[in-house]
Amino acid sequence: MVTLQLSCPIIVKPQAKLPILGLARNQQKHLSKLPSSFPASLYICSSQEPHYPIPLFPPVDQSVAAVVFGDGSESRLYPLTKRRSEGAIPLAANYRLVDAVVSNCINSNINKIYALTQFNSTSLNLHLSRAFTGILRGKDGFVEVIAAYQSLEDQDWFQGNADAIRRCLWVLEEYPVTEFLILPGHHLYKMDYQRLIEAHRNNKADITIVALNAIRDKHPGFGFLRVNPANQVIEFSMKSERETITSISGKSSRKSDSVASGNFPSMGIYLINRDTMSRLLKEYLPEATDLGSEVIPAAISIGMKVEAYLFDGYWEDMRSIEAFYHANMECIKRSNMRYNFYDRDCPVYTMPRCLPPTMIREAVIRDSVVGDGCIINRCKIKGTIIGMRTRIGDGAVIEDSVIMGADFYQEEDIQSSGKCINHKAIPVGIGEDTQIKKAVIDKNARIGKNVLIINKDGVQEGDREANGYIISEGIVVILHGAEIADGSII
Repeated sequence: MVTLQLSCPIIVKPQAKLPILGLARNQQKHLSKLPSSFPASLYICSSQEPHYPIPLFPPVDQSVAAVVFGDGSESRLYPLTKRRSEGAIPLAANYRLVDAVVSNCINSNINKIYALTQFNSTSLNLHLSRAFTGILRGKDGFVEVIAAYQSLEDQDWFQGNADAIRRCLWVLEEYPVTEFLILPGHHLYKMDYQRLIEAHRNNKADITIVALNAIRDKHPGFGFLRVNPANQVIEFSMKSERETITSISGKSSRKSDSVASGNFPSMGIYLINRDTMSRLLKEYLPEATDLGSEVIPAAISIGMKVEAYLFDGYWEDMRSIEAFYHANMECIKRSNMRYNFYDRDCPVYTMPRCLPPTMIREAVIRDSVVGDGCIINRCKIKGTIIGMRTRIGDGAVIEDSVIMGADFYQEEDIQSSGKCINHKAIPVGIGEDTQIKKAVIDKNARIGKNVLIINKDGVQEGDREANGYIISEGIVVILHGAEIADGSII
């Protein structure tokens, strides 16, 4: 058993406390020694950089609170989000997507974490409330779940992330923090948030937006930043889903004598001063519902100091089933692993479970990851993620797939009697002599005997939800709890 420990506490050097700046501020340029190809004060972070302690004042664990969002009502990972939010989707055999973001906070010494949830949040709320209590207990920290609610003042549910923060400020402002770190809870990346906080404070910014230091084939959907050589965001634009028009734009009223240094896609991560957040949501924009499309452009337009912080490490925002599939495949690479689940300096934390070791009986397994508590009989597995409590029958062949596992054991798995006791003709798991290739099998699926899940016709898109599966970008997805009869061919 591997015991994961938090990194050593940050060494704090007392300095003069930075003031909380007001809404109006004259433009300032802060020079730093960087290559001439970058603007004078452009901060670039890489997930591959060594993580050295950075002295900050006030201490990060006392002055910064993270606000993590599960996701919105419109998910691009359906049907994996049919009964759960994106943050609760299983990942890499033992984890959930939200674990990566919360682990970034813990590894960055941010111990006050609020999770604002609403849509299909039962699974996510349960996981968050159980997973991190023990880890943060000794750090005077917490993960507090704030589920959407109705009150006498507000009869509606959360209308967006800005509306959710506004309605929860009475909880978020309970501790005397100076900044709020706003984080989507379903992205996969590793970042030392302490470097972001240091850049934000050195720049004396009101808001710092984290952006990718490269244009991707598909824009993330969080908007584009136009940054000047002084590292200030002078324009923020949001494109429609069809990427045809610029729908929302905020331009700074500040005059700039130099040409903008470039456009960078936002990652949807914002570090916002506490006072700035309160004034924006309560005074300037009391009806705004979304940070990206309303609050950030307005902050730029009224002259707030909005800075950019560029990130050049691995980042996956799970915009599709294909993206989710390839993110899982990262953990079985032999080399050039872009996201390392085995990094002892920046571990990924999750819910501790009391499961037995995996049982393997004459199976041939290559280049795969197997979770806890599996029962794997005489089969062949290659390039596959096997989730917890997965049962695989004799003669099965599984290649290049993601098997999410099960939430429970059936009696026949334990007794090896071969008889089904709970009135289901097909037990949970993968049946004998079944072949699966390039597929995602959601939890508690019942795959019968002699089934072929190989997309034999090479279909790219197909909706067979009534039959227990869909096909997205050539990847077969078996729904949660679906039953695939013996001898079926997909």
